[in-house]
Amino acid sequence: MKDEDYIVKLNDLETTITGLKSQKLRIETKIQKLSAEKEQLQNEYNLAKVRKRPDTSVWVDTKFEWSKEIMRLLTQKFQFKEFRSRQLAAINATLSKKDVLLLMPTGGGKSLVYQLPALIDKHLTLVISPLISLIEDQLIALKKLGIGAATVNASSSKEDKKFVHHEMLNEHTKVNLLYVTPEWVAKSKLFMTYLQKCFDKRYLKRIVIDEVHCCSTWGHDFRPEYNHLGFFKSMFPGVPILGLTATATMKVLVDIQNMLSLHDSLIITAPFNRPNLFYKIVNKPPEKTECLDFLERLLKHKHKDQSGIIYTSTIKECEELAEGLSTRDLRVKYYHAQLDPQSKKIIHERWLKNKYQAVVATIAFGMGIDKPDVRYVIHHAIPKSMEGLYQESGRAGRDGKNSDCILMFNLSDFLRNVSMASSKTEEKNAKSILGYCLDQSRCRRALIAEFFEDKWEPTDCTKMCDHCRNPKEVSYYDINPALKDIVQLIEAASQKEVKLTLNKLITAWFQSGTKELRIPSIKKPSCTKEEAEHMIGFLLHKGHLNIDKGYTMYTTVAYIQKGDIPENTQVMMPYRSHLSYEKVTVKLERNVDCGNVTVKSDSGADVEEIVTKKIKLEHTD
Repeated sequence: MKDEDYIVKLNDLETTITGLKSQKLRIETKIQKLSAEKEQLQNEYNLAKVRKRPDTSVWVDTKFEWSKEIMRLLTQKFQFKEFRSRQLAAINATLSKKDVLLLMPTGGGKSLVYQLPALIDKHLTLVISPLISLIEDQLIALKKLGIGAATVNASSSKEDKKFVHHEMLNEHTKVNLLYVTPEWVAKSKLFMTYLQKCFDKRYLKRIVIDEVHCCSTWGHDFRPEYNHLGFFKSMFPGVPILGLTATATMKVLVDIQNMLSLHDSLIITAPFNRPNLFYKIVNKPPEKTECLDFLERLLKHKHKDQSGIIYTSTIKECEELAEGLSTRDLRVKYYHAQLDPQSKKIIHERWLKNKYQAVVATIAFGMGIDKPDVRYVIHHAIPKSMEGLYQESGRAGRDGKNSDCILMFNLSDFLRNVSMASSKTEEKNAKSILGYCLDQSRCRRALIAEFFEDKWEPTDCTKMCDHCRNPKEVSYYDINPALKDIVQLIEAASQKEVKLTLNKLITAWFQSGTKELRIPSIKKPSCTKEEAEHMIGFLLHKGHLNIDKGYTMYTTVAYIQKGDIPENTQVMMPYRSHLSYEKVTVKLERNVDCGNVTVKSDSGADVEEIVTKKIKLEHTD
């Protein structure tokens, strides 16, 4: 073969190889795309199954072989007259060896759902619980009831560990409930060896995962340690798994099912509505003294000698607020994660005995609180998520009596939450509660139900939120001029290589503060600074403004920047009562039945048409 022919054939071969590589790449890209579409469709299918809410009526039957015994245990051992909503269904399902995911409000009685079946099965129920302090509280309560329970963890003595390991393999065990943390499951090979032996002997009757929402990265309280629990289903086939949570959206539930391989699990949801809780939002005063004045009035007058919790977001705020209230002759104490265990225990016990009227706390004071007569939960700072708001406020009124859930809102607290967020999920969670705080027309409780995709009827509120108890006229304001002014201020500052915090933006808009940030052609707004913050918050929630994070040696800073503003954007902001701003466009009157609105126009037909379309999109409850 001539060299020229060889070179031609070699070139042809290289061309063929290049073509095949290109074709292979196209096929691989197509496979990836199809795989992504398949995963998306599977998730949508799973989500649809979850939303369908299977009929659980079959599980409330009282003709199971254990029905008489569970009623006897309910009344004689646990001292309850009857089951609460969904408890019986969950108990029957787990005793029938069904995998169950149970959503039940804080204080709804989740513990009974696995404690009672543990006495029916007689052998071992393993409970994964997130906190040692929570486990200890459970053990104290179970000891009072005469129920055999134990725990094993890194601080357990050799004797305690030996006792637990022995009881795990004992046919006539004295330990029906064994509590461990997810960290212990992940780290202790010896414990897992004994658990495997327990399973081989058929003594492992059930695995309970408390606060199961911690499995999901989509949840508000994700904990990496919960990732290690996904092997349970394959390692212990036939052992039913019971997941418990008070706060999980439908998306989180699907994620939990995937992570724990519980695709055929029965999902049981108790109603999220707690009819005895009154939800209210107040504007948080800008000055610390005014905040203390507000809290002092509540604790000394409306809630005099009544027990409560005041949540703050940082340890520094927690201590300062508690000390400030103490100087006003109020019996309060702070509680946070940096306190030593003994101090936490003493503070908790004194609060339980009403020696402290209130605990000023970070979210470290949360899981396991079982005080029935908490008459108020006050969020001194905006929570980081809707789940957090629901879970923390749900610690009020466990005795069924009316209790207050008050959120003190200002935009700075929201911006701090976003600046400290470590993921897109946390940022999204923060934005969801901003929408809840800013909504001016709908029932607070309806908004909570909507977030959790719970069924809701207008009559479910019975005037137990500030909007429904005091229905006011809602007006829609054209705030496009405000948006244009704000964007102009941001762009002008950017040209000077300056980023605007909320405070700098507000002062420049009101023609005060640093002179170089002001724009003389921009007219000082006629509204108050509080109302201006509400406008900025509304524009942030709609995405017309965005948040840019900046970092210093000591903290993270949230800067306001221009967001997505489509051409011919018409921004209409609802506001209860009168807003001291130039242009009122349409007034809405809310009926008392939680969220219905009627339109009353006091402007031109063009604007009315725009606003009416807006109402149809945003106010369909």
